[in-house]
Amino acid sequence: MRVFVFEYITGGGMLNSPLPPSLAEEGDIMLRALISDLAEITGIEIHTTRDARLSRPDLPIEFHMLHDLEDFAMAWQECMENADAVWPIAPEFSNVLEHISETVISHGKLLLNSPPQAVHTASSKLMTSSCLMESGISVVPTYRYEDRIPDHPGSWVIKPDDGVGCHGTRICRDRDDLYQQFESLPAGSEYVIQPFVHGTPTSLNILARKGEAFVLSVNHQRIAVTDNRFVLLGCVVNGHLNKRASFHRLGREVVAALPDLWGIIGVDIIDTEKELQVLEVNPRITTSYVGLKESTGMNPASMVLDLLNDKLPLPDQMLQASVVDVNLEYAGAA
Repeated sequence: MRVFVFEYITGGGMLNSPLPPSLAEEGDIMLRALISDLAEITGIEIHTTRDARLSRPDLPIEFHMLHDLEDFAMAWQECMENADAVWPIAPEFSNVLEHISETVISHGKLLLNSPPQAVHTASSKLMTSSCLMESGISVVPTYRYEDRIPDHPGSWVIKPDDGVGCHGTRICRDRDDLYQQFESLPAGSEYVIQPFVHGTPTSLNILARKGEAFVLSVNHQRIAVTDNRFVLLGCVVNGHLNKRASFHRLGREVVAALPDLWGIIGVDIIDTEKELQVLEVNPRITTSYVGLKESTGMNPASMVLDLLNDKLPLPDQMLQASVVDVNLEYAGAA
């Protein structure tokens, strides 16, 4: 099988713009991990594109180095035509991941990720929150600026409705600060409001297919606050070992509520003293993918390819759970 792995940030999606350092770092380590996992599978041939501003990784695959948009168009067409399957790693903002997914399907290629309809829902924090609430799942309350927002004794968070991770988030100390911050946002921008929920930031990696789910890991997220903004410093894969049964149950409930999710997905959760609250759903691999193989003893890319065979059931036993630290503080994309 010929697989085109397309990581948007490092693979040419931002050729006309400066590369955001943190997104490039995250994208690069995910790309390297995924390619390394795929390269271990017999019969897999891998192609990818690479922004020429970045160094070429020492990996046994074919890289198409891109200097300008003309290079990108030619390489994209060639990689797409020659591929049997495409595995995108791309952000949800500005419909990027949804558009890529639609393009893959329109070319008649296997999409090794959630389909466009699932990406469309999960890309919106409002839509995701609404769907999960309808299924009785506890979520961090999410509002639009024009909604009737209930009183909240603490701080607030504003973030892009289609935002990725910590990017674009702002912490507001009270309701007055919230309204002032909102008034300063660019006209026409789609932002949402959430109460600042105190608890342990946690995430799940889940293998999903047709409403069924198998939780691969329960991760502790290392997040700092700088200048009233969140910063992801890294994560500890399978580093949150308390309440494992509750996390696994919640993961299955989320996928049952969003049955179009497919492949490896991420779910961000706040573990409060009282309950687990879902913050958002990521319809793609996330940074914690980097530590999955070492933590579980299984090749996660191989598990995704097994999903293509509907006759093969999802795993039904908890995997080993070694603790693996994924550090973004010193990661480098160049």
